[in-house]
Amino acid sequence: MKKILDIVCSPEVATTTESIKQFVAKNYGFKSGDLTGIQIIKKSLDARRKPIKVNLQLALFLNENPEENSFELALKNISLAPEIAIVGAGPAGLFAAIKLIELGFKPIIFERGKQVKERRRDLANITKNNTVNPDSNYCFGEGGAGTYSDGKLYTRSSKRGDVQRILQILVKYGAQNNILYEAHPHIGTNKLPGIIESIRNQIIACGGVFHFNAKVSDFKIQDGEIKGLFVNDSFYAFSKIILATGHSARDIYELLHRKNVLLEAKPFALGVRVEHPQTLIDSIQYKCGSDRGEFLPAASYSLVQQVANRGVFSFCMCPGGIIAPAMTAPGEIVVNGWSPSKRNNPYANSGIVVSVQPDDYKMYASFGALAGLKFQSQVEQDCFHKGNQSLQAPAQKLTDFVSKKTSTHIPKNSYLPGTISRNLHDILPSFISKSLQQAFVLFDQKMKGYLNEEAVVLATESRTSSPVRIPRNKETFEHPQIKGLYPCAEGAGYAGGIVSAAMDGENCAQASVMEFNRV
Repeated sequence: MKKILDIVCSPEVATTTESIKQFVAKNYGFKSGDLTGIQIIKKSLDARRKPIKVNLQLALFLNENPEENSFELALKNISLAPEIAIVGAGPAGLFAAIKLIELGFKPIIFERGKQVKERRRDLANITKNNTVNPDSNYCFGEGGAGTYSDGKLYTRSSKRGDVQRILQILVKYGAQNNILYEAHPHIGTNKLPGIIESIRNQIIACGGVFHFNAKVSDFKIQDGEIKGLFVNDSFYAFSKIILATGHSARDIYELLHRKNVLLEAKPFALGVRVEHPQTLIDSIQYKCGSDRGEFLPAASYSLVQQVANRGVFSFCMCPGGIIAPAMTAPGEIVVNGWSPSKRNNPYANSGIVVSVQPDDYKMYASFGALAGLKFQSQVEQDCFHKGNQSLQAPAQKLTDFVSKKTSTHIPKNSYLPGTISRNLHDILPSFISKSLQQAFVLFDQKMKGYLNEEAVVLATESRTSSPVRIPRNKETFEHPQIKGLYPCAEGAGYAGGIVSAAMDGENCAQASVMEFNRV
């Protein structure tokens, strides 16, 4: 017999299925011998008060064997099947490819960057040699921006698709089973490359094709229909293209703009990345002093505040993490964050960003739909030129930022290219810096101790989402002007994160097949 049971227990009890089994048998009237299996359905930590508790939803199996994970993909040999092009090998592109294979179509994937493990050399060059490869960096390359920027799997977009299916696919190709039930699932930058490689190998085994170092330079559009694309100046004919290029592919937006393809400016967010000692965040969140113990994970936080009718909020919070240099071209400073799977680094960092609306960049109105993109790019370039024109990030102590005072020294932090002391109020747009300044004081009221001498602020956190939307039809997913072009996921303005991008990739794949017979 199978029984669903909700329990509340200590973090120590929740560490293993055996300790959970013993706890259930002791406290819920079951005989230990009758409990032949336990599966965790949901798990969340409740640290709002002491003692800290863990909420678990369990499937108990009484005198019968636990259910095996029956998830399978209906993959086909599509070597000779009709071809559909996918531009971009991030989560949207990879999951679109898997869905196409299930539907009996052959994905041809063009990725401007390198294979996932080869990207590491270029990431190392950013840190060690201050060299940015515009086609291989933290944003571009197999696996997309999320692969080396943490692998968080949080999403609220379940209406867009089957979240559990996406998680099951990730488990099938190497992710830990706990992502299926954790309230805030996370894979880790150290684990994701192997998973991405396994997905690629599966796609190739089914007959799909990858082209790496394959930068799209143009699209052939005739009579309002897509006819193909140019890659490294070679032409490939396609009647269907899924455009999954990610939020930093500025050259794609500029190309479409030059071709008078309809684009739209959209709201986005921009700000800084703030880093604290992880022990400080643990002590604030767990009220545990300097030692959280071995059974509690590195603490995280989520903050949001309205300042003068403008939203200021935390983004991509990385407990036990590292601040990464996420620029995609020379002459700009962009920071992001990531955590390894164990989240065991000594610092906690988070983007703290301010909502940006079209009225905020009216001075760039002459660029039309690319106005927000030009504003975003200008802020990044200002950080570079007003820093010391290297990849060192302009930085301040958090307390000095609030006081508008240049720091005499910068606290030790995880950003490996290094920092240079600057007053960020002289670099960031005034509405950004003033909003942040007020928000940090209010954050400290919510998390007493957040405004701390050891905390450091680095600029600029600017790639939270795309400032451009590539419009599409709600039913067909096609661009309203161009038949056969399917704008997809973060780069098109329709997703935000690995899971939502993967679901949008599947949706675009499904739509492209439904429309295929029209061609």
